[in-house]
Amino acid sequence: MINLRPATPDDLELLKYWDEQPHVIASDPNDDWHWEVELHRNPHWREQLIAEMDGHPIGFVQIIDPALEESHYWGEIPSNLRAIDIWIGKETDLGKGYGTKMMKLALERCFSDKKVSAVLVDPLKDNTRAHRFYENLGFKFIESRYFGDDHCFVYCLERNFYQQVIHDNMTQSVDILG
Repeated sequence: MINLRPATPDDLELLKYWDEQPHVIASDPNDDWHWEVELHRNPHWREQLIAEMDGHPIGFVQIIDPALEESHYWGEIPSNLRAIDIWIGKETDLGKGYGTKMMKLALERCFSDKKVSAVLVDPLKDNTRAHRFYENLGFKFIESRYFGDDHCFVYCLERNFYQQVIHDNMTQSVDILG
């Protein structure tokens, strides 16, 4: 059972440890998350979440409103969107379906707000594993774009596709399992 809970200052050492893992650095080499500061802040435009499996932390998810986010990382962007960052903490936990479950929980959170029309992600251009991951979840490639020094691919999952495919499949899976 995987769930998402708010990240707190008590997660500082864990997040710093995960941030130093080679597979995390490879997917996000140029960002400093400023954990010491950011874990004490709870701006209305952001959620920082720890994914836990049976009470044990396995990953991190950040959901932002890119139109309201303070650094304007996404530039000029329409309202009613969300952007997600996600990673698994330990490399040994990759490829086990945890990321898929985490992403589905994050998407549920995003689309629970009826105003949200789409969700964005921005994996590095050369991170083909991440491209397949997002494409398998229904995200569509939008553009190749630089964010600072990082050459990224921007993907988008629109609400109508999410409702037709992802959400319905999740509901059916829950119904089948009882």
